[in-house]
Amino acid sequence: MRRKQFLAGIAMVGLAHSLIAQVVISGNENKIDLLSGTSVVRTDAEPDSLSVIDFSKSPPSVQHLSGVANSVIGPPSNIAITPDGKLALIANSLKLDASAATGWVPESYAHVLDLTEKPPRVVGRVGTGLQPSGISISPDGRLALVANRAAGTISVLRIDGNRVIRLREVVVCEPELSISDVAISPDGKRALASIQKGGYLAELMLSGEDLEPTGRKLSVYGQPYRCVITPDGELGLTAGQGFGSPTDVDALSVVDLTANPIRTVDHIPIGSGPESIEVSPDGKLVAAVVMNQSNLPPNDPNLSQSGGLVVLARRGKTFKKILDLPVGRIPEGVAFTSDGKLLIVQSHPGRQLWVFSVDGETVRDTGRRISLPGMASSLRAAP
Repeated sequence: MRRKQFLAGIAMVGLAHSLIAQVVISGNENKIDLLSGTSVVRTDAEPDSLSVIDFSKSPPSVQHLSGVANSVIGPPSNIAITPDGKLALIANSLKLDASAATGWVPESYAHVLDLTEKPPRVVGRVGTGLQPSGISISPDGRLALVANRAAGTISVLRIDGNRVIRLREVVVCEPELSISDVAISPDGKRALASIQKGGYLAELMLSGEDLEPTGRKLSVYGQPYRCVITPDGELGLTAGQGFGSPTDVDALSVVDLTANPIRTVDHIPIGSGPESIEVSPDGKLVAAVVMNQSNLPPNDPNLSQSGGLVVLARRGKTFKKILDLPVGRIPEGVAFTSDGKLLIVQSHPGRQLWVFSVDGETVRDTGRRISLPGMASSLRAAP
């Protein structure tokens, strides 16, 4: 009898975790408009918001949290969720400033969102370097790394329950080289950081709460933006726009992390203007969203009314492009639900999430759209 109760308890814990893990968070910004082909500040905008979507239900439940500042300026990975699904960090990259040439200046903190509250609630903030952008949380959920674009640093944060403590800043590059994102390997011992304007990935090593750059730079295509590591820890992936025309085809770069030394082994054309990439939970697929000229000015003859979702399948130590599907204009974030059965894509001006089904290497548009209270700017699923 006790054994049956024990096994039932384990099953309930597993079920509870699987339900929590289907959460996806969308950051929705209203103060930066991209429809004109450039970043335009809107001083009369409604407040930014977060949308917390639970895909363990059908139809999914949606909760909108108003007044949580976030930004489209930066990779859409400026949200991260702890492995237990209880806490999320949301980088607040900038604040409006009419005296600045751009109309904004860098911010220096991240929101701490308690997902166990009903509804989820911001319970604090943690300091970072200037313009916090891409965030990665360690597999054990005890550490977060934040790439600070305007500082050239990574913030090391300790996570203790719903308390997040800033430990230190680690210098990775000169500020003007624009460190944009950071990814932690599944064993928690290595990190890769995308140095956007430098055109390379930087390797760092993790030991407990210590983060140390190795000095190794990996050549990748164009200006790397989002970066990820496959669940088996074998491959690092990044994509970004090149230095030429917005109509040029850009590429996904593949880094072999099992090689000695680690090295870039492939570049795969995926379309023009990659914004974000994500790897499926089983590591067999990579999804990339590309602008495909949907972010050009209204009077540009090359303007497209659709962005693109590109799906690539694992083939040994690289990936092969297998699907190219239309999505809404200016797609920002892309994320797989933790069971790998759904793929979510943002349309920034459409203020929508597009929902795709995933079955092996088949990805189909379900036709389901989830409306958002702001312009879809960042996206992350629970691991």
